[in-house]
Amino acid sequence: MGGAATHHGKRVSKMSNENAAAALRKAAASVYLPGDDGYDEARTVWAASTDLLAAAVAFPQNADEVGSIVRAAAENGLTVTPVGTGHNAYPLRDVGDSVLVRMSRLDDIEIRPDTRIARVGAGAVWLPVVQAAAAHHLAGMHGSAGDVGVVGYLTNGGLSWYARRYGLAVNHVRAVELVRADGSLVRADAEHESDLFWAVRGGGGNFGVVTAIEFDLLPFADAYAGMLAWDLTEAPQVLARWREWTADLPETVTSAYRHTQFPPMPEIPEPFRGRQFVIVDGAILADDAQAERILAPLRELRPELDTWGRVPATAVPLIHLDPDGPVPGGVAVAQLIDSLPQSAVDKMLELAGPGSGSTLLAAELRHLGGALARPVTDGGATSWLDGQYHLLGVGVAFDPETKAALTAETQRFVSEVGAGVSRGKHYLGLHQGAGDTRSGFDDVTWQRLRSLKAQLDPNAVFKPNHQI
Repeated sequence: MGGAATHHGKRVSKMSNENAAAALRKAAASVYLPGDDGYDEARTVWAASTDLLAAAVAFPQNADEVGSIVRAAAENGLTVTPVGTGHNAYPLRDVGDSVLVRMSRLDDIEIRPDTRIARVGAGAVWLPVVQAAAAHHLAGMHGSAGDVGVVGYLTNGGLSWYARRYGLAVNHVRAVELVRADGSLVRADAEHESDLFWAVRGGGGNFGVVTAIEFDLLPFADAYAGMLAWDLTEAPQVLARWREWTADLPETVTSAYRHTQFPPMPEIPEPFRGRQFVIVDGAILADDAQAERILAPLRELRPELDTWGRVPATAVPLIHLDPDGPVPGGVAVAQLIDSLPQSAVDKMLELAGPGSGSTLLAAELRHLGGALARPVTDGGATSWLDGQYHLLGVGVAFDPETKAALTAETQRFVSEVGAGVSRGKHYLGLHQGAGDTRSGFDDVTWQRLRSLKAQLDPNAVFKPNHQI
């Protein structure tokens, strides 16, 4: 193989010689190269609008195959891009020199109820893990979608519906098994490979390909959780009340506020189909009576829909109504903000409120603070979030022209709502921008990560979505 080839009119970097192809095919049973039947399907991830024209795509069956793939790639001048579900593949741009290592087949799940620890493979997604834990009356610190990969979510922080009480989910990781740049498999924890263990807890896939991860489970089987929904015309009153409500909440409450519009599609259930809503959802880790007292100020505004109540832990990943399949043409812009002044409220209503003409699928604020705001002494590179709210704009486009306009609108929304209260910091787990990984860390952490990257991966074999 030499030079480059074209694929659907685009140039695709190819491996420098036939030896590289042979080495990869020997390394794993399932390898796809440009031109192979199945290559397009193999390279398509959850973020379906990302056109990942990789030099090769490999589906390892086990950790040994991961090591063989890494060695074969490195020996032939290729980089390695580990991919779970690919929910946040948007920052990946040019992967023409990379082997996409798709981890979906390493999906084993083990629950150890005596120690309240889960060990899962790198291909596992959250909902089956939550279901397995619930069988032992335990809960996992999942996010707002049940089909998100556990490893990618955890190694970038992990923002859970239980976060204000228990902090970032990554702080509950106990051990990581991963393949290093030389192809060797290592277990990193607090006592072994401690620098690597620190770096991978927030540094994502920059330091190796994670094959399995162990983390603490929470000692409960249910929560008071759900959503309140009003027509979007009620946004001025609801946003004002939610802002006041979040100013003085116990750490047991984690919630999100959003303006959202649902397309008039038959798969969208009533009463959401084709309508615009204000939604407040989340979870409260308290008994029913206390939870109802906490929610009372919001319920006074007479929501059209109220699903908050005592639910099993297996229902909590579903309350946010995130899509349960790949989304074409997704656009998202986010940042951390320090406060929610009246100017931000006014701007959010202007740009995404009733009568605004906004095309955003969702304009969202997540309440942070509580345990999320406290650095963890023995935590990793990301152990807390430097902001009081997380601001997010999301849209879906179906053609390049629409996507360009939607991207501009989303960027304007986040920039103007965050004006004066943002310092350009990001939570990388929900950040889809490329080339600005440094914005996820303070200066001291960033320098330590850079130093460890040079030490642990001197030839820059690993090329994840957020590169260090």
